[in-house]
Amino acid sequence: MTIKPMNKWGMDLPENTPIIIAGPCSAETEEQTIASCIGAQKAGAHILRAGIWKPRTSPGSFEGIGEEGLVWLRKAKKETGLPTTIEVASAQNVYTALSYGVDILWIGARTTVNPFVVQEIADALQGKDIPVLVKNPINPDVKLWVGAIKRLQNAGLTRIAAIHRGFDTLAQKNIYRNPPNWGLVSEFKKYLPAISIINDPSHIAGKRELLYTVARKALDLKVDGLMIESHITPDKAWSDPAQQVTSDELKHLLDSLLQKNTADHASDSGTALNSWRSEIDLLDNALIDLLAQRKEIVGNISSFKKKNNISIVQFERWKEMILNRLQTGKSQGLNEQLVEGIFDAIHQDSVRFQRKEQEAETDGEARGKGLEAGS
Repeated sequence: MTIKPMNKWGMDLPENTPIIIAGPCSAETEEQTIASCIGAQKAGAHILRAGIWKPRTSPGSFEGIGEEGLVWLRKAKKETGLPTTIEVASAQNVYTALSYGVDILWIGARTTVNPFVVQEIADALQGKDIPVLVKNPINPDVKLWVGAIKRLQNAGLTRIAAIHRGFDTLAQKNIYRNPPNWGLVSEFKKYLPAISIINDPSHIAGKRELLYTVARKALDLKVDGLMIESHITPDKAWSDPAQQVTSDELKHLLDSLLQKNTADHASDSGTALNSWRSEIDLLDNALIDLLAQRKEIVGNISSFKKKNNISIVQFERWKEMILNRLQTGKSQGLNEQLVEGIFDAIHQDSVRFQRKEQEAETDGEARGKGLEAGS
């Protein structure tokens, strides 16, 4: 079977030009859908996207406008002359989308995890000559991602691409909505080297200020395109407002990423600098949150030590801990004095906090006994 790369799908683009898919997270109203799509076209999009059916975690969330939105998207296609793409999550979605002339379909992350549903979609597409994009599953399972694509290949589809939209994480704090885990993309390419990969920085970042950083990294890794969510009024969007951008912001982002205008190089640097600074701000806030969580655990340890008459300072434990932290820091290329200084400060603060907590507990116990004696 010959796999046709996505950038050869009839797109009249210069060689090595990334395909840009853009449009609103969700079709909400006719005016919003058409205006957002026209804005995406003017910003430089090659394909229009819009969510029609939205698989959501909570049943109370906006789950898409449904079939009515396909009428609006068809009008947007006529206005712009650009092909359209939507997410399908069932065989019925496939039949309905095709009846409205949708040009490209994509299978979402929540659907990719279910081989039964993917097979139903593949069966519905049997014999159809239509491009299909497959988002990675929510969980970091490359074989599940590969398996979904192979089901489509077995149905005779040849115009298939993968969408990298990041993976769920069990970590409570992360600067990204769905961490990219770039290594899994490289692993995917080992299984299916002929399949084009589209990066979805919107779902990875979760915040518009991180879009440049994610998209820049993706392009540096030679992805074949980007899918970016844009909206006429992002902050008023009915779904995922924080990760969507206006058409003007999209144009500036694409100009910066693709360096279309050499006169904008100075602003490109500013965009990159602001994006990196935003990422550092988020990392620093995450560090503060982690220190607060650590302090809560130290409080529990302090109470346990007092109850069991254990000394606050455990020199052997401290020695073991600092050696472990230094070794871990060294493996990450961090300066040894920096790591030692940070954890020495954390340890000293931990000791002070434990002493203060134990003194407060002792005073509380003394006051309690005094009240008992006076009663």
